[in-house]
Amino acid sequence: MAKPAEKAFYRFLVLFFNCLLTFGSYFCFDIPSVLQDQFQGNLTCVNSTVTNGSDCVEGLGMSPQQYNLLYAIYAWTNAVVVILAGFLIDKLGNRFGVFLFSFLTVLGSAVFALGSHFKGTAYLLPLMLTGRLIFGSGNGSLTIVQNRITAFWFKGKELALAFGLTLAFSRLGSVLNFFLTQRVEAHFGIQWTLWGGTLLCVLGFLAAITVSALDKMGMRQLGLEGLIQQESKKVRFQDLRYLPVRYWLLVLTIMFFYNGVFPFVADASKFIQDKYSGYSQREAAYIAGAVYDSSLVLSATVGILIDSVGLRGVFAVGCAVLTLPVFALLAFTFVPPLVSTLWLGVTYSFAAASMWPSIPLVVPQATLGTAMGLATSVQMIGIGVCNLIVGQILGTESSDVKIPLERWQQVMFFMLANTIGCIVSSLILNIVDKRQGGTLNNTTKRSQETQEEPNEPPETSPLLGEENDHRAIN
Repeated sequence: MAKPAEKAFYRFLVLFFNCLLTFGSYFCFDIPSVLQDQFQGNLTCVNSTVTNGSDCVEGLGMSPQQYNLLYAIYAWTNAVVVILAGFLIDKLGNRFGVFLFSFLTVLGSAVFALGSHFKGTAYLLPLMLTGRLIFGSGNGSLTIVQNRITAFWFKGKELALAFGLTLAFSRLGSVLNFFLTQRVEAHFGIQWTLWGGTLLCVLGFLAAITVSALDKMGMRQLGLEGLIQQESKKVRFQDLRYLPVRYWLLVLTIMFFYNGVFPFVADASKFIQDKYSGYSQREAAYIAGAVYDSSLVLSATVGILIDSVGLRGVFAVGCAVLTLPVFALLAFTFVPPLVSTLWLGVTYSFAAASMWPSIPLVVPQATLGTAMGLATSVQMIGIGVCNLIVGQILGTESSDVKIPLERWQQVMFFMLANTIGCIVSSLILNIVDKRQGGTLNNTTKRSQETQEEPNEPPETSPLLGEENDHRAIN
């Protein structure tokens, strides 16, 4: 009689709770984007006065540079922490990671919310930056554990679909943030809105407990737990030097693409209100959130498509090329911004479903956490630098008035430059991949992956099926 862990329903049960790990943290991540006016608003608005032709918005009194620093410090923290986190996950296991990092998201979001109670004092910015720092150290690392669990249970079966569903659940948090946060803030104020985000992070912590139990029980039923721990002990930090060229090109491709997504979304609501007439803060937030709406709707379908046809390298080039018109439209035209944000959401869906699931195909499973951590680190370094550059372009004065359109145009030029960088790195990736066997562009349904399911005997399990000599991955 087959054990429960050998059946498909068990894999998808693990996947469901694994998806919930980051639902709340993704909701929290972009709360500042929706409430950018409140974060940069005046400390007081006496009798709803009007300043320089704009309605006064009462808020926390941050400058654009300070606001963008909230995103930059999140990215920098990820860049530093995720490398060590990925290595520790490889050494100590998934259960260690999900407990620690989900707890850090709860703690970080709580400190961030607490900081908002100190508006008008010298404590506000340090507390909120500290909260984002702790939150970033947990959320980025939690994504690595999430990807590692997904890769183990689905490697060789529905891998892109599983990654797509994981992204869809995460983006559901982002979408609900863009739809609900402004309304919640209007009724309860910014402080209680931020505490509501903390409560959603607690949901992720409860999911962490559940997925940890399911993962442990499944490993025991399959007889893999002891063998996985034994294999993980062989992982050394020095093994990073054996990571193949294709891996590093994937990392660069991911970094350049995400440089054009996250920094844009962080300021998109303000950009839409400044450039296009007739949009309220709520409407601008909805339009900015359309990037994630598209991703939410398309991720599973795109995952199934890529699982069926392969061609991950080709898709990586295609989504980068098709992103160019997005920023061109935003920079040079007054085409309704919803066209661009929906378009970016489509290309983002294909990028996420083709780029990230390619990493398990070019590195051994035993070092996947370390490889994912390093990739996330480089990605977050790029995003953090981009957030700072955008903040410098937009200026350092309080945003009571519209930011000049020429500054926004410079921001779009900067996004275009990153997209071109993504095109170049993805083209080189395809050339190198073709010379080394064309793993990424195999056209069969499973891309000729020979790894077995988790319910196979230990000697052919996904974790142990790779060569122990890491030099073989070159």
